[in-house]
Amino acid sequence: MKVVRCSEHVHQLTRFAALFPMNCFLVEEEDGLTLVDSTMWSPAADVARLAGDLRLELRRVVLTHAHADHVGGVAGVRRRFPNVEISIPARDARLLRGDRGLDPAEPQAPIKGSFAKIDWTPDRELQAGDRVASLEVVAAPGHTPGHAALLETRSRTLIAGDAFQTRGGIAVAGVVRPLFPFVALGTWHKPTALRSAHELRRLDPAVLAVGHGDPLPDPGRAMDQAIAVAQRTVEGAAS
Repeated sequence: MKVVRCSEHVHQLTRFAALFPMNCFLVEEEDGLTLVDSTMWSPAADVARLAGDLRLELRRVVLTHAHADHVGGVAGVRRRFPNVEISIPARDARLLRGDRGLDPAEPQAPIKGSFAKIDWTPDRELQAGDRVASLEVVAAPGHTPGHAALLETRSRTLIAGDAFQTRGGIAVAGVVRPLFPFVALGTWHKPTALRSAHELRRLDPAVLAVGHGDPLPDPGRAMDQAIAVAQRTVEGAAS
């Protein structure tokens, strides 16, 4: 896996960087490491190697949403690190259980994307505003109904999952980038994703880190441009 440092406390690990980049992140904490997302295949060996270099133990796994390319590696991580705590937003925990039903107040659009069969259950179901060590949980639905982003509060690195992508050009979830259309194709509800993008922009992150693509320092202007394109896309679909 390719490893780059996003900010002082956050490392990005990328599988298949040249073809189909899938990112997960290691966050350094005082008591150890938190892994955010897991790619489709287990990153356990790479996590163990980096943990050894940092002289820290893996304590937690936090998932931004339930798609297979973010949760598929959890089983291997848990086998290598059996005592880790695994967390996921409560709404997307239902997707892990195979429940694709929609709540009456939610947009009645089909939930898209690939979901893996799992043999584990999360230890903690997260709500907006919860904290996992230095990470603040920020609701960011749209790509999935329960999608969340994670704000690393010391460096203000925003680990945005698939709410944004940077592979093929920065885009809000749901906006097709021809060089990497997969995030858009797996997005549940574009207007909701657009509203979430606005909320994430208001956080004024110092670094934007995403599930697919390179981290982006000082991302405000690029996020504004991506939001403007998404706005036109959503308005054009509604007209």
